[in-house]
Amino acid sequence: MDKHNLTVLNEFILLGITDRPELQAPLFGLFLIIYMISVVGNLGIIILTKMDSKLQTPMYFFLRHLAMTDFGYSTAVGPKMLVNFVVDENTISYYFCALQLTVIVLFISGELFILSAMSYDRYVAICSPLLYTVIMSQRVCWMLVAILYFYCTFVSLLITIKIFNLSFCGCNVISHFYCDTNPLLSLLCSNTHEIQLIIFILGSLDLITFLLIVLVSYLLIFVAILRMHSAVSRHKAFSTCGSHLMVVVLFYGTLVFMYMQPNSSHSFDADKVASIFYTLVIPMLNPLIYSLRNKDVKYALHRTWKKICNVFSIV
Repeated sequence: MDKHNLTVLNEFILLGITDRPELQAPLFGLFLIIYMISVVGNLGIIILTKMDSKLQTPMYFFLRHLAMTDFGYSTAVGPKMLVNFVVDENTISYYFCALQLTVIVLFISGELFILSAMSYDRYVAICSPLLYTVIMSQRVCWMLVAILYFYCTFVSLLITIKIFNLSFCGCNVISHFYCDTNPLLSLLCSNTHEIQLIIFILGSLDLITFLLIVLVSYLLIFVAILRMHSAVSRHKAFSTCGSHLMVVVLFYGTLVFMYMQPNSSHSFDADKVASIFYTLVIPMLNPLIYSLRNKDVKYALHRTWKKICNVFSIV
């Protein structure tokens, strides 16, 4: 392409979710509520699993990091999206757009990793209960999390640097409510074959590898449960997996729908709906699922609330 058609961009314009004026106020209220529930829920899980002595197990260690990833990418998207409803033209600087993309890729990849680690944790707890504390030691858990953040940081930086080192055309309008890979790629004048191939390979590798770990873990769990003679033991085993399995289905189902659909049927409108679900709705649902379906979390919340009430009564 002619060099005169290339433009040095200082900012992008985010079109947001809708341009219909009558929907701006109700959508702002709805997404503000969703985001606030997500923030309170995930911060609550992080604080609760850190402070309560009964929740110092590998399962809740990973749950805390799941809440961190949910809080991370919902906060990277939520506030900026809400601004779009109250301003005439929602702009985002070139470098903040790059930062937003980096954070989102980092935490989305991180959630895939954490969910697979939680599946393996449940497999060890049910299939090898006597060796659980040895296999899932504190050192192993921290090593897995260290690998997670190192790998996901590498992937997010690689994708962001590759995209933002390419040349953008004169158009700076992003048909989305945040800086995502597909809308940004559509604005590039450079050859995008290499970066598209990188995204496809890394995305497919992550999705398939982590999904395979989840499926194999749960297959072995179900086999172990079916071999249990006691109905009480089977119910207890199912109850320890129910919340996590629900979260896995919601998250993986949304990502598969969004990133694995063929280019011929790919549309930015479908991307927006799927993006709303996995960047805002799922981070809100995860703490609700784990707190409402998990007795340990409910008891810990009750104990913490009693401690707070006792402190205030003394004061």
